Amino acid sequence: MFVKICGITNVGDALLSVALGADAVGFVFAPSVRQVGKEQVKEIVMQLPSEILTIGVFVNERPESVVRMVHEIGLSGAQLHGSEGPSSVEYISERVPLVLKGFSGEAPSLARFSQFKASAILVDSASPGSGTSFDWREIEGLSSRVRLILAGGLRPDNVEKAIHTVRPFGVDVSSGVEARPGKKDPAKLRAFIARARSAFAAIHRGVESGSDPDANPFVRDLIAQRSAILERETDRVFDWEEEL
Repeated sequence: MFVKICGITNVGDALLSVALGADAVGFVFAPSVRQVGKEQVKEIVMQLPSEILTIGVFVNERPESVVRMVHEIGLSGAQLHGSEGPSSVEYISERVPLVLKGFSGEAPSLARFSQFKASAILVDSASPGSGTSFDWREIEGLSSRVRLILAGGLRPDNVEKAIHTVRPFGVDVSSGVEARPGKKDPAKLRAFIARARSAFAAIHRGVESGSDPDANPFVRDLIAQRSAILERETDRVFDWEEEL
C-alpha cells in the first residue's frame, strides 16, 4: 500500500508521481546522476500536497547534517543508504519523524536490521540506482519481522511478482520508471503505480477472505502503519535549531 518514487529532480516529475498515486517521493543528495541540491528540493517540496511524504536520501553523511537538511528543507524524513551504524541511525531517528535505513539484499549485514532504530528498512540491490535486482527469495519471510520496503531493479513488468514474492510494506523505484537518468517516463510511472496497487490489493483480498491461510500477517497492518507514517509522529517534537 506504500509506493515511493525516488530520484526526483524536477517539479514536473514530482507532481506527476503524486497525481498518479505515489505516497512518497525521494531526493538524492549523495553523489549520483540524480543528485539534487537543497534549494532545488525546497522549490519542489513547496509545490507538493502536505500529505505526500518527501524523503531525502543520504549516504554516510554526518548525522547532524542529515537532521539539519531535513528540517531546513521541510522534508518528511531521511533515507540512510550507506554504512551508517546503529548509533547514527538512532541519533537521526530521535530528531527526524521518519527514517528509512537501507540494506543490500545480498549483504550479510541484513541480518543486523534489528539493531537499527528506524521507521522501516529498505532492501535494495548491491548497486543502488543501477536498475539491477537481486534474488527476492533471499528475503522471503523478512517482512513478517520488520516494516520492509523493497527496492532494486523494480520495473512495471516485475513489480507484481516482487510484491507477491516478498510481501513488503511498500516498494521504491527510481531508474525503472525513467526515460533517461533523472527524468521520469510518464507511461512507466503510470504502469508501475497501477500494477503495484493491484498486487497489494490482491494480497489484501486474500488475507481478508481467508483464502490464503499462509498469508503474511504483517500485511494486515499495512493500512494502519501507513496512516501512522502519514501522521509523522507529531508527538515527537524536537527543537533541532537549539541543539545544532
